[in-house]
Amino acid sequence: MNSALTRTFCRVLIVLMAWMPIHMAQAGIISTDQAIMSAQSDRAAVLNLIQRSDVAGQLQSLGVDLAAAKDRVGAMTDDEVRSLAGQLQSLPAGADGTGLVVLILVGVLVWYFFFRR
Repeated sequence: MNSALTRTFCRVLIVLMAWMPIHMAQAGIISTDQAIMSAQSDRAAVLNLIQRSDVAGQLQSLGVDLAAAKDRVGAMTDDEVRSLAGQLQSLPAGADGTGLVVLILVGVLVWYFFFRR
């Protein structure tokens, strides 16, 4: 059992290594002005989101004042703002649960076919 599991695991790793594309990393130097503009645009994107009427209403329903939320965004570091802005840009527009349902379905199918006796 153990050797069969090990062989299967190794085969899966080999297939995944062959399947995954290899990307070459590229690095470059950016100027201070570019870094500042990037941080300011990320902060502006987060502030614009907070100022939307539906988001502001949700924040107020949770007991967070709009001015306090703006102050909190202003107090965040550039890395925190960049992370938050990146998360906001990667979220789906409709925020439906289709991806989650497909993930659960695939997980159940894998479990059923690999672990049934």
